[in-house]
Amino acid sequence: MKSRLLAGVAAVVLGLLGAMMLFGYAQGAEARAVQSLDPVEVLVVTTEIPAGTPAEDLLPFLTTETLPATAVNPLALEDLDAAGGKITSDDLLPGEQLLAERLVNPQDAELTDRPNVPEGLQEVSFALDPGRAVGGNVTPGDTVGVFISTEVDPAPEGLEPRMTQLVLHKVLVTSVQRAPTEAAPDADATPEEQARAEAEALPSGSLMLTVAVTEEQATKVVFGNEFGTIWLSREPATATESPDPITIHDKVLYR
Repeated sequence: MKSRLLAGVAAVVLGLLGAMMLFGYAQGAEARAVQSLDPVEVLVVTTEIPAGTPAEDLLPFLTTETLPATAVNPLALEDLDAAGGKITSDDLLPGEQLLAERLVNPQDAELTDRPNVPEGLQEVSFALDPGRAVGGNVTPGDTVGVFISTEVDPAPEGLEPRMTQLVLHKVLVTSVQRAPTEAAPDADATPEEQARAEAEALPSGSLMLTVAVTEEQATKVVFGNEFGTIWLSREPATATESPDPITIHDKVLYR
């Protein structure tokens, strides 16, 4: 009886040892298999990212994944350490690896939503606070009205000291560059929550706008930027235009 009990215990122990050895072998085989694939950590897009997004704003929309080297694009990035000051050159879609070639210097970007400059026109740039540019909600392809305000004290004879005029109609915006955001992302927020927070946040910093204009229009824009102030309205093709330029001055406002 005693011998049979000892034999049973020995069988159980041997069975457990065999199972542990088999499990250990399987784990080792799996580790060896993974190691043979040369795993690499890469940045992968989790939420759609529009073209022109600064590299400094990308982290909430990315995740780090470990993939076999054979499945990793040679240009895939492991981090954003060398991407400072660059922007995305194209729209990035969820699931794709972030490639170095998709991040470019702003001056080298050929963004897909950048409209072509009509033949015969030239481009001129100027900086505005968001409040003077439809709350910062101006995008390439929009057409805008350009208001110029001037103040001269003392005013020349026959002129008003303070004047505002809508001097240009339906001017094509070809580029909008925004100052990098200074707000630190919430580490606990999801990419969707981050995107919503950024969309609802008040704009800060300045905008660098580029517009396509004629030679005469460019001269007016430069004059207004140098010697007065500029304000923009979003003016679509359906907006009405007064047959005569509308000028507002202090005597109209305060008499």
